[in-house]
Amino acid sequence: MTIAITPLPALITVLTLLVYFVLTANVGRARMKYKVQPPQMSGDPNFERVLRVQQNMLEQLVLFLPTFWLFCLFLNPLWGSILGGIWLIGRILYAWGYYQAAEKRFLGFGIATLATLALILGALVGIVQALIPTAA
Repeated sequence: MTIAITPLPALITVLTLLVYFVLTANVGRARMKYKVQPPQMSGDPNFERVLRVQQNMLEQLVLFLPTFWLFCLFLNPLWGSILGGIWLIGRILYAWGYYQAAEKRFLGFGIATLATLALILGALVGIVQALIPTAA
């Protein structure tokens, strides 16, 4: 099996990391705006939502990045990148909604979760296919 590396998965990865960087910077801005000094992790509910968005993104990155790359390497980098882009849009919608009110995060959560499930299942299919010897 030959694995071809394409720039699309790398682009999705960099965009994902840029979004995470922005979400992290938003926490710093929220700390100043709502006067929540480190190491304090609670205070104004608006600050707590901004912090929760950043923390949840970090939690999801642990699942997303490996499954995204496994899908791209073992199944299809184009479809993996499309699903990764959908995941990223879902995470942005999640953040945007959550910043407004906790109950507005569900659309983005649903989009990102479905994309994650597709990446996990696709990665599994691709890995199993790679393990099965092909008839020559």
